[in-house]
Formats: sequence, C-alpha cells, structure tokens
Amino acid sequence: MLLVIDAGNTNIVFAVHDGESWLGQWRISTSEARTADEYAAWLLTLFDRLGLDATGITRAIIGTVVPVALYELRRFCREWLDVVPLVANARLDWGIDVLVDNPNELGADRRLNGLAGRELYGAPLIVVDFGTATTFDVVNSAGQFSGGAIAPGVNLSIDALHRAAARLPRMSIGRPTTAIGRNTSVAMRSGLFWGYVGLVEGLIRRISDEMDAKPTVIATGGLAPLFSEGTPLFDVLAPDLTLDGLRLLADRNTGPPLSYSPERSQGIGQ
Repeated sequence: MLLVIDAGNTNIVFAVHDGESWLGQWRISTSEARTADEYAAWLLTLFDRLGLDATGITRAIIGTVVPVALYELRRFCREWLDVVPLVANARLDWGIDVLVDNPNELGADRRLNGLAGRELYGAPLIVVDFGTATTFDVVNSAGQFSGGAIAPGVNLSIDALHRAAARLPRMSIGRPTTAIGRNTSVAMRSGLFWGYVGLVEGLIRRISDEMDAKPTVIATGGLAPLFSEGTPLFDVLAPDLTLDGLRLLADRNTGPPLSYSPERSQGIGQ
C-alpha cells in the first residue's frame, strides 16, 4: 500500500491507496511543532479504526508547501512505518514539461495538479485549487505546464475583512440564496461568496482567452464543492486531484528514494 501525505499551509492530508482505490483519508491541522510521535499516535489509531495494518504500507510520498514540516513527516515514515518516503521535488521524474521562467519557484502542489489533471482528464486544462491560496494552473494542448495565477484564498479574505473592520463579525463561508443582503451577516456572505465566484469566473475566462484551445476546467481543494455550485464554468469536480498527483508521481518513481536536500526543496513552496 502507498501512503500519500499532502502537507499544505492549513492542513495535512494523509491517504492510503492500495493500487486500485483510496482506502482512507485523514486530515490534521498543520503545525510546525508537531512531532513524528504525535503523527503516529493520531494516524495509527485511525488506521486501527478502519482495520488497516500499518505494516502493509510499503511506499510513501510527501508533497509539501511547508518545508519546516518535512523533517518530522519523514521521520514518522522512517521510524513508525519503516519506509523511506519520496519527496515531491525537482529531482524526481515528473513526466510533465514546465514552461515557466523559474521552475524551482513552482509549488509542488501546482505541478501535481497539472500532472494529475492531464493524466486523468487530458489537455488542455485549467485546474482551480481552492486552498489557503486559490491557484489557477494551466496545461496547454501539448500537455505542458504553462503557468497560471495565484489569488488569496477566500478564508484569507474573511480574516482580513474581520481584522480591518472592527464591527464586522468573523464568519464562515457559505452560499447565500440571494445577492442582496438585508442584514450585515447576509450582506457579508453575499460579498464573500458571490464576489469570490466573480473573481474565479473572471480569471478562468481571461486565462481561457489566452490559450490555444478550449480547456477542461477542474475544481479541486477543500472548498471546491461549495464554489463549483456557484458557477457553470467547471467541467469537473475532483477534490482528490493533488492526492492523485502524488500517487501518479510515486508510480513514476519506483526506484530508491533520493535523499532530501534543503537547497533543492525551495520549489515546493507556493
């Protein structure tokens, strides 16, 4: 079995794949202070609840935009699972050309989305990943990663609005039934949701106009199901796309894992 670890700025997702399907997925908040032993105490208990035997994990791969979390995640794999994990960095065989000015600046999550999107849905495509930041990743008709856009995530917008306007409450995102709010709460929800839908639609249309053919538009990330309901521009809802990218990358790199080098990991940030 393959253990996939997707470490983002807000959450870390652990998932197990048996070669045919995902057997389980678990999410924990990202913390730079969390140790390998803490990961083990939490995750192995969840394995037991599903009847998964940790000794069945024979491979692991880590993708992260939080380099400081990598050491303890690697130590967890080595000491608790007896597996040396692959790390999604530039030295692996990705199987996708990257047409950006500095490939080392490209976050692993974005390259993984491009790889998985192309392999599962073909090219050209735009992947919109709703995370801490919302990224728009473009794969051209030749199957090459050709760039994209990065916007603040909607939760960052909520935090900024609450901090900057003392009388406005901190609230969660949700889809309002109307655009016109008759009280502060509904007005805020309208502005946040429909305003963000407008941002997403505007960028998708502008990016599509610059492409050489009509792209397939894919939504992924934690808030993808919510925002895909607010616009007809998404062709595919694929919440597990980044995990699939890690799985595909692991399958392309079945040799001995390369040792981790901080100097070569700078491209795994956003």
